[in-house]
Amino acid sequence: MAITFTRLTDTFAAAVHGVNIAAGVSEADFAAIARLFNNYSVLVFHQQDITDEQQIAFSRRFGPLEGTVLTNAGAGSEIALISNVDPETNEIIPPTDKRMIFNSGNEMWHSDSSFKRIPAMASLLSGREVPPEGGNTEFASMRAAYADLPEEKKRQLEGLVAIHDFAYSRGLIDPTLIGAAQQRETPPVHQAVVRSNPVNGHKNFFAGAHASSIRGLPVEEGRALLKELTAFATQPQYIYIHRWQTKDLVMWDNRCCLHRGCVWDKATYRRVMHRTTVAGDGPTAM
Repeated sequence: MAITFTRLTDTFAAAVHGVNIAAGVSEADFAAIARLFNNYSVLVFHQQDITDEQQIAFSRRFGPLEGTVLTNAGAGSEIALISNVDPETNEIIPPTDKRMIFNSGNEMWHSDSSFKRIPAMASLLSGREVPPEGGNTEFASMRAAYADLPEEKKRQLEGLVAIHDFAYSRGLIDPTLIGAAQQRETPPVHQAVVRSNPVNGHKNFFAGAHASSIRGLPVEEGRALLKELTAFATQPQYIYIHRWQTKDLVMWDNRCCLHRGCVWDKATYRRVMHRTTVAGDGPTAM
């Protein structure tokens, strides 16, 4: 069955049809998926009944995978568990548990691993258990937003370097959430404010919750500019809302997309998501 796709918004995101990841993806089909990924930034694959091993194998075709950080369940592995279910007891974790408070940071607009010196290229999230209501994931295209910026603003952004800091973003929730070991693992890093897709040359700005300041600008001035960019990219015309169905696999381009998880009744409904993260090619700024 040939691969086809359906656009999900006017500017980005597409549902991909004719793919069975568990059965294997041919080289020709993978090349078509890679082209769609670079063009549409967010890809949705419905009805993908996959194991962790199959998800890892498919993800590795896009490049080396990141290991998870200390704060993730399964730290050090290639699968990050994004869940309100305790993997040891299989019971729902109380919303007041520190793990749930920490993971509420995923409800802020962010790009995965932008706090790492080599930020992530892509994330692939598999919906193993999804709530009957709520728990959507929203995506915002910084590429489409950049295209609509006034030329004067584009010139202002060119050459700027932002400081991305995991401790800063989690500190917005609670300054005590990040301990000394985590701060050593994820020190502040430099990221270019304007990035280009290496395949098609399309530009975007790069902001989000981890972006704490801009090098060479007063902290509050740089922070205000970064917040302005995030607010601009998260206007309704630049957003795709994914309403999860069990066995959905969603892949997105962290280089040009922000995303956030949406709230659901965490005390009542289970939500179990398995994420793989494809590492980027190298630092974006020195």
